[in-house]
Amino acid sequence: MKEHAVIFEPGDPPRSGTMIVLDPGGGETVHLHDGPAGAVRIPVAEAVAELARARAAADAHPAARFWGGAALLALQLVARGRILPGVSAGDHDAWRAGPFEAADLARIRELAEAMPAAARAVPLDNGRLPDAEKLLRAFLDAVADAMPRSPGAVRATGTTAFASMRPVKVPRLRGWAQQVSAGLDSGVRLSLRVESDGAAHEEFRAVVQLHSLADPALVVDAAELWAGRDAGLGARAKIDAMVELRRAARAWPRLEVLLESAVPDELVLADEDVAELLSGVGLEVHWPRSLVRGLSARAVLGQRDERPSDLPSFLGGQQVTSFNWQLALGGQELSAAEMDRLAEAHRPVVRLRDEWVLVDPDLARKARQRDLKPLTGLEALGAALTGSVEVEGEQVEVSPSAWLQDLRDRLGEPEQIDQPPALAATLRDYQLQGLRWLVRMTSLGLGACLADDMGLGKTITLIALHLHRGGTGPTLVICPASLMGNWEREIAKFAPGVPFTRYHGTKRDLPEEGFVLTTYGTMRLDAERLGGHPWGMLVADEAQHVKNPASGTAKALREIPAAARVALTGTPVENNLSELWAILDWTTPGLLGSLPRFRSRWARPVESGDGQAAERLARLVGPFLLRRRKSDPGIAPELPPKIETDRPVALTTEQATLYEAVIREIMRQIRDARGMARRGLIVKLLTGLKQICNHPAQYLHEAEPRLAGRSGKLELLDELVDTILAEDGAVLVFTQYVTMARLLDKHLAGRGVGTQLLHGGTPVARREEMVARFQDGRVPVFLLSLKAAGTGLNLTRADHVIHFDRWWNPAVEEQATDRAYRIGQTRPVQVHRLITEGTVEDRIAEMLAAKRGLAEAVLAGGEAALTELTDAELAALVELR
Repeated sequence: MKEHAVIFEPGDPPRSGTMIVLDPGGGETVHLHDGPAGAVRIPVAEAVAELARARAAADAHPAARFWGGAALLALQLVARGRILPGVSAGDHDAWRAGPFEAADLARIRELAEAMPAAARAVPLDNGRLPDAEKLLRAFLDAVADAMPRSPGAVRATGTTAFASMRPVKVPRLRGWAQQVSAGLDSGVRLSLRVESDGAAHEEFRAVVQLHSLADPALVVDAAELWAGRDAGLGARAKIDAMVELRRAARAWPRLEVLLESAVPDELVLADEDVAELLSGVGLEVHWPRSLVRGLSARAVLGQRDERPSDLPSFLGGQQVTSFNWQLALGGQELSAAEMDRLAEAHRPVVRLRDEWVLVDPDLARKARQRDLKPLTGLEALGAALTGSVEVEGEQVEVSPSAWLQDLRDRLGEPEQIDQPPALAATLRDYQLQGLRWLVRMTSLGLGACLADDMGLGKTITLIALHLHRGGTGPTLVICPASLMGNWEREIAKFAPGVPFTRYHGTKRDLPEEGFVLTTYGTMRLDAERLGGHPWGMLVADEAQHVKNPASGTAKALREIPAAARVALTGTPVENNLSELWAILDWTTPGLLGSLPRFRSRWARPVESGDGQAAERLARLVGPFLLRRRKSDPGIAPELPPKIETDRPVALTTEQATLYEAVIREIMRQIRDARGMARRGLIVKLLTGLKQICNHPAQYLHEAEPRLAGRSGKLELLDELVDTILAEDGAVLVFTQYVTMARLLDKHLAGRGVGTQLLHGGTPVARREEMVARFQDGRVPVFLLSLKAAGTGLNLTRADHVIHFDRWWNPAVEEQATDRAYRIGQTRPVQVHRLITEGTVEDRIAEMLAAKRGLAEAVLAGGEAALTELTDAELAALVELR
């Protein structure tokens, strides 16, 4: 619905109203009695939830977003009990939205003024569009009237009027309904004014007072209203007052006694009543100003004189810090004796510092239970960074002690050191900054994640850190097999004389110094032996390999102790925030709590758009993660431009015919499937369509295919390769399918183009040889499997990158592009993304470019995220246009 224009069509009774959903691009004026072509009518009750979601969707049609905002307002009014019975123009029973407060009326007017023309593109008989505010109010009535009815009401009243969804003719009730809804926009709201008697406030009473909705400044006591002095509240003020009193009595049953009173003016309060009102019962309460002195509580971390002598031990979890409640009166801290007096009080008023003070029961409880569970060093540091901590399931603000504030500030002050003299290179400014940050973190016993873009020199920065930490023990580097050769070359080049050993294959020695290089697979097999060796530092390169904390690789990595832990990755978050947790919980265990707690406290709010939660999370992880991009000012000014272009191509007749046939066949199966079977079919459909977009031979699994003339992408690839080679260029061609890469290899070789193909099954030695051949200029076209070659390779000979098909995750594509666009590249890099027009690829490309709506689901999980689409949404996504 959200991508379509939406119009509201009132009904009689209001609950029979419908939302008219037009085709994308619709919204033009239509005549309802003719029925707009291609439009769908959806009952208001069924449309409300989808409209509310459309309100926050960036890719939603303006009309859908408007009605989404109106739906939210209507639901809020219903939740607040702002509904009244009425009789429709057709004599049907109907609920209406109201009475409205001044803020409600202002919101209604504001919304009406913002109504886009497409949201009311239904001309009246005179050819004009309907009045915006009148149409909006009709919609609010429709939502109120469409809410579920209570079957119990039928039994209680003996009639289905106002209790059943089936319309009931009630013309006899019209006069009554008019009286009930008279002055709909000028009703009253109720509040309680608490007064006390006696020098020691021995007795309290709650005075009922009524506020005009039309004029919020107008307040009248119920006693005056019943005495005939309404002061401008209107003729039906008593009726409104009793409606409000019944609503208030539902929130606080103690008021029920006033419903039986001839004059519902005031209620004598017992101490427990006062305590309940202080705790909050959902009513507006005004307290005596003389008793409100600003009693408050804050959570305090650490004592003033508490300062650990060994910070690494403290942060490593061997010590805890105190955590307790501190109460204050008017901003001045209470003494322990004064808090004891609060804790022992038996009344809701206490004498403190020669004055009486109202005491919220929650504050009294905090005075009694002021000592909270002590926090570990990392928990205390995390609370100091975010300014809050969870107490009994709720987030409370905390005040860290002076030494905790000092520790927090130290994290933002890198060590002022020079690069190690033994480093045979000059670090760039940002690399030296990264080294200083790593030194600070590791000296405190904290782990760190260096998350610079690919190609910015994470390896040389880590080598410099090893040299700076000389004498602390050997450094174990765990990396993909394809990167071991690169590590060896970098160590030999930048730290000559520092020994390095491959712990891989049949020879697995563990030296006492230098670097030890191993793969994630070997580490998983030999975790116990590696865990028994004394490591000065443990490094996880391409740390996204352990983004799944439940994997055997991630579990094995956690079994290896080290004095310092550093994660290196260009993509700390590829799919979702749980991957960030997996990395940081390894580098600095305990910082983010357990995974379920992290998901509930951080991941879900942040991923749903909670800006405040995102800001707090950034404060928490910021000191432990250093993220720099090539595009950041001053990071890599020597890098040449990068030009990215989407290259649209048309399907051949064969591709188009095959594409539509597959949609018809599999969509029919999807409509009859449920659960996992349905999800599997959706993945099968999307995979099949992507393969058809590449080349029919890939989808059909042809043994000896004819390649030329059957694929629009292949024709464009030929044109691009010919142009690149004519200009003495070199190109990387990425595809996520090894089968397609083999077809391209065969096709280009047949045209006399020099190529080589790298995929996941290529041995490490062969990979290194292929990289050298390409970098030396001996082969101009390098075909690569995206997943196997998207990280760890330095291919700066290429000045062109072609993505033959899309991975549907920009982070993965950028990593692949960074094989060419990295430090050492001297020529502009042109990135070409081949996209078949009018297909699912075209639609996904639009989403990825705009990063909105469904795109967020794609970014979070590739094809798997699309398995939750409805049949209609899926059909719209894959339809050939």
